[in-house]
Amino acid sequence: MPPPIDTPTVSELARQSQVMRSIGTPFVADLLAAVDRQLDHAPRTARLIRSWGSGAASSAIAMRINAALHALARQRRVPLLSALYAGEHRRFDDAVAQALAGHDDVLVEWLHQVPQTNEVGRAAGFHAALMVLARRYGHPFELFEIGASAGLNLNLARYAYDLGGVHAGLPGSPVRIAPAWHGSPPPIAPVVVQAAQGVDLNPIDIRDPAACERLASFIFADQPDRSERLDRALGIARAHPPQVATGRAADWLAARLAMPAPEGRHRVVLHSMVLQYVGADERAAIECTLAATAKQADAARPFACIGFEWNATRTQVELRLRSWPDGEDRILAHCHPYGGWFDWKPL
Repeated sequence: MPPPIDTPTVSELARQSQVMRSIGTPFVADLLAAVDRQLDHAPRTARLIRSWGSGAASSAIAMRINAALHALARQRRVPLLSALYAGEHRRFDDAVAQALAGHDDVLVEWLHQVPQTNEVGRAAGFHAALMVLARRYGHPFELFEIGASAGLNLNLARYAYDLGGVHAGLPGSPVRIAPAWHGSPPPIAPVVVQAAQGVDLNPIDIRDPAACERLASFIFADQPDRSERLDRALGIARAHPPQVATGRAADWLAARLAMPAPEGRHRVVLHSMVLQYVGADERAAIECTLAATAKQADAARPFACIGFEWNATRTQVELRLRSWPDGEDRILAHCHPYGGWFDWKPL
């Protein structure tokens, strides 16, 4: 992952175009570069993006507009854009200019909505970290996910994994997650999920076709394997609906973790690519709840937090494990933002 470009002459769209090229999504890279060049065809969209200032990166502005254009293409509302996505031509600037000029209001609406990818590829990181904990303590897990979106990662025990040659999860699952794996494999240990629940400010209703279409629009157009995996994960979710509440993460987590922990169960808080959207006050409240819960942890009632998030400088994505009562806090791996690869660190 290249370092962020700090010069003010480089826009966030141009910066993200370079990032997309570096992680192997050339179509999205070319699309975002064209948006950067043609942005003034959509005056309201241009003003909104430029007013974001230093928060544009953490708010994933480029991913919002990329998803909006993907949605327009999927809905065939801009024929030249749909033809671009179908590979019928390479006239990125013409297609993007037409879409921007004709759908300024649609783009502004998308920009005001927080991205919802709910990428199940990240479940590989969660499962690997849970294997570390399972080998250490051996208890079944109770999972609490903040920013759960549609709750697809709450079904992580129903997916099959190949983690550096270690086969884990549910054999024969229609969702198979096999990221490129660098470094040693994770420890082999059975992961038993006894309960799982999550929260989101605006959960995705997996029974709503429009909501599922929105999820699909956030998948990069040149990554059809991710689209297929999303469809299969949604199928599992319809058969095994995740439990996702609507609410503020800090309040929900404090209420859930205030309940006494049962003996012999391992409580784990999960979060992936969500903290960048959470304000400083709420993040502090979440940390306060984690600290209070950690003080109550013991070998019979261990507690952990697994994060899959950008580092402070947004140069790397880190799979971070914090565990109690042992007090461990370590980076288990550096990762592709969508779980395409993991660079596992020695334990």
